[in-house]
Amino acid sequence: MTRATLRERLRYWFDATMDRGTPALIGWLALASLLLVGSTTVLVVLWTDEDTEANGGWAGVAWMSMLRTLDPGTMGGDTGGPAFLVLMLLVTIGGIFIVSALIGVLTTGLDIRLQQLRKGRSRLVERGHTIILGWSEQVFTVVAELVEANQSKRRSCVVILADRDKVTMEEQIRTRVPVTGRTHVICRSGNPLKRADLELVSPDTARSVMVLPPGGDDSDTSVIKVLLLLNNRTWRASRPHVVAAVQDSDNLSVARLAAGETGLVVDAEDFAVRLVVQSHRQAGLSAVCDELLSFIGNEIYLRPEPALTGTTYGDALHAYELGIPIGLRRPGGEVLVNPPMDTVIQDGDSVAVVAEDDLLIRLADTGVPVVRTAISCLPGPAPAPDRTLLIGWNSRAPKIVSLLDQFVRPGSVLDIAAPRWPVEALGTPRENLTVRHRPCDPTSRRSLESLGPGGYQHVVVLSDESVPPDLADDRTLVTLLHLRDIAVRLGDPYSIVTEMNDDSNREVAQVTKADDFIVSTKLVCLLLTQLAENPDLHDVLADLFDPAGSEIYLKPAPRYLLPGAEANFATVIEAARQCGETAIGYRLHALSDRPPFYGVFLNPPKAAALTLGEEDHVVVLAEE
Repeated sequence: MTRATLRERLRYWFDATMDRGTPALIGWLALASLLLVGSTTVLVVLWTDEDTEANGGWAGVAWMSMLRTLDPGTMGGDTGGPAFLVLMLLVTIGGIFIVSALIGVLTTGLDIRLQQLRKGRSRLVERGHTIILGWSEQVFTVVAELVEANQSKRRSCVVILADRDKVTMEEQIRTRVPVTGRTHVICRSGNPLKRADLELVSPDTARSVMVLPPGGDDSDTSVIKVLLLLNNRTWRASRPHVVAAVQDSDNLSVARLAAGETGLVVDAEDFAVRLVVQSHRQAGLSAVCDELLSFIGNEIYLRPEPALTGTTYGDALHAYELGIPIGLRRPGGEVLVNPPMDTVIQDGDSVAVVAEDDLLIRLADTGVPVVRTAISCLPGPAPAPDRTLLIGWNSRAPKIVSLLDQFVRPGSVLDIAAPRWPVEALGTPRENLTVRHRPCDPTSRRSLESLGPGGYQHVVVLSDESVPPDLADDRTLVTLLHLRDIAVRLGDPYSIVTEMNDDSNREVAQVTKADDFIVSTKLVCLLLTQLAENPDLHDVLADLFDPAGSEIYLKPAPRYLLPGAEANFATVIEAARQCGETAIGYRLHALSDRPPFYGVFLNPPKAAALTLGEEDHVVVLAEE
C-alpha cells in the first residue's frame, strides 16, 4: 500500500476541519481575512511610495486594509499612487468574496440551528413536571385535564415526547386546547422507545410519567418497552410514579412486571367491557364515570379527618357541609368503599370524599334537616331474566358475553346480531345466558326490523373494529338512528347503549336519544390522568369498578323518595343510608340527552329543595 502524499494529508486535514460545521467555516474565513489584510499591509508599506507614518504606521495601514475588506464603499475616497490604489482595489475585491462567504455561512448555520430548535431536540430544564410519552388522539383530553387539575397552582408544566414534528404537535395542541392557563405545555420530538430520547424530557426531575398507548396492533408492545426502559433506568433522584394502559388484557401481567412495583398499569379492555355491561343494566353510568374521573366537576379526594375519629361511617355521611364520603382508606392501604354503616372511623384513616375541589371540602357545624316524611325506602324490584340484543361484534365482545352471563338472572337470552357467526360466543356453555346468533347488517333498516327489537329490554351496539374509528362511528350513528326510529314507532320498549370512538360524536348522536354512550378511550385517559395526579386513588378506583364489592348504580328515585315529594339531598342520603347504600347524586330523566352532564348531578347542595319523579334516578354506591 502506497503512503499518502503531503498534498493528500493536507487535503484530508482540511476536509476534517470542514466537517466540524459552521464554527470551522468561520475560522477559515477569519484566517483568509487575516492573510489578505496582512499581505496587503506588507505590500503597501514596502512596495509603495505612500507616507506610511502619515497613515498611522503599520497599524494604520492594517486598519485601512481591514476597513476596505469589510466595506467596499470605503475605497471611494482613496487618493494616492497607482500601486496603492491597485492594492486597495485588490483588498476590496477580496473582501467582497470573504464577506459574501461569511454571510452565506452565517445564514446557513442559523438556518440549521433553527431547524434543530424546530425538531425539539434540546434537553428540558424543569422540575415537578408531568411527562406524557407517546401521541394519540387522546393526548388532547389528557392535556386539557391536566390544565384543569393545575388551575390552583402558580405554575405547572406538561411535557410531551413523541416521534412527531415539534411545531406540528404544538399547533395541534393550540387548536384543540386553546386555553392552558398557568400550565406550560412543551413538546419534544423523539422516540419514547429510545433511552437517549427519554433523557430530553428530564425524567429525573419529573413528578409523574404517563405512557399513552399509541394505537394499532402493536400498541401494547410499545407501552411495555417504554415501561421496561423506565424501570431499568438509573434514577438520580426520587423516582416519579408511572402510569400506563394496555389494550389487551392478556398483556396486563407482563406490563405490570415491566413497570415494576411502583408503576400502575390499567387494563383498558377490561375497563371498557365492565362499562358496557354495567351500562347495559343502568343507563347513564358513563356520564357518572366521566364526571368522577374528570377534573371538570366533581372528583374523588382522600383526606384525613381527625375530627371524625370514633364516629361511624353512617354518621359521617351527614358530617360534611361540602362533599360526600364514599369510603375509607386504612393506614395499611386497605380500602373500604361503601362499608357497613356501623364501621368505626379509626385513628389514621383517610376518608374518600366526592367534591368539586379539595379546597371546598368542609365539615358541617350543624346537620341539614332531613324530611323524613318524604322517605320511601322501598325494596328493589325482584331480579328477572333479561332479553338483550347485541348488535355487532369486535374483540371485546367475547368478554362482554362472559361478564353478562355473571350478572343476569338464569333464563336470560342474548341474541347476537352480526354478519358472521361468532364462534367465540356460541361455542362456550353459559350458566345464565342462552346465546343465539341472528344474521344482520347493522346499517340496514330492513335487517334491523327483521330482528324484532321490540321484544328486547336492552339493545347494545358495538363499534366495528374492521374499519377506521371515524367510519365506525358513522356506521354506529346510522344504526342508532334506525333503532331510535323503530323504538318511537313501538313506544320505546328498549334501552340503547352503544360504544363510540370519538367523544365529539357523542353530541352529534344525541338526536338518536340513546340511553348511554361508552367512549372507553376517553374514560381510560381520564383514569390515567387521575392516577398521574394522585396515585393513592388507584386502590379506591380499583375497588369502585370491581364487581366483587360496591359499585356505582343508578337506581329508580321512588326507591328513596316519594315521587313528587318536596325534600332535599340530605334526605336522599339518609334514605340510601337506611338501605345500606351511599348516595352521591341523582339523574334527571328530562335532561338525560343534554350535554355536557346528561342530567347527572353529583354532590349537589344538601339543603337545596329537591323533587324527584318516577323516571328519575339516584346515583348510589351499593353491593347490588
